[in-house]
Amino acid sequence: MKQHIPNMITCGNVLCGCVGIVAASQGKLTEAVYFILAGMVFDFADGLAARLLRAYSDIGKQLDSLADMVTFGVLPGMVLFQLLAQNEPKWAAYGGFLLTVFSALRLAKFNIDTRQTDSFIGLPTPSAALFVGSLPLIIHQQPAYKTFIEQPVTLFAITISLSFLLVAELPLFSLKFKNFGWTDNKIRYTFMFLSVLLFVLFKFLAIPFILLMYVLLSFLSSVTKAKEKA
Repeated sequence: MKQHIPNMITCGNVLCGCVGIVAASQGKLTEAVYFILAGMVFDFADGLAARLLRAYSDIGKQLDSLADMVTFGVLPGMVLFQLLAQNEPKWAAYGGFLLTVFSALRLAKFNIDTRQTDSFIGLPTPSAALFVGSLPLIIHQQPAYKTFIEQPVTLFAITISLSFLLVAELPLFSLKFKNFGWTDNKIRYTFMFLSVLLFVLFKFLAIPFILLMYVLLSFLSSVTKAKEKA
């Protein structure tokens, strides 16, 4: 029975994605984002459960990617579509699904890439989804940014940038802790401290900057490690 517990949790992620897509299709973007966040909780919990119960399986790995595709691929694509649909021409809104396409490529690469056991190569799909999800939250909390965010140029720049980062050969650190010592986790502790500080100061507006900081810290870490090896 314990072998199925992580998969049951993963199915919760799928359900969040489905309900979020319905909410986004009805224009309820803030509600849709809450289901992205709930899906992230399930995504974290299924991996934690698998490690604690030692309940690893091939079907669990595939199911996890399929769930991520729904919640962190299709759902943020729908959010972008709805934001872009407020502008002319209406057909350009379908460009938001470019993120969905690249999310599929990212997840397919992850499943066959043996280098991504302790770290990531390319931006994880939950991170890209969180970036997109922060946009309706920022508009809701700080309406002064509404005009800027809803500009087609802004939205397409975000879509293209995230799509590129999803499949880029860019090493990114993972937040998984093997131990809690400072030496092995200083970049994780630094990132977590700065993230909390930024969120306290700027609320949802901090999310895009936190993700940019994640990419920058990962890049600096990879350069430092390369120099140490050299």
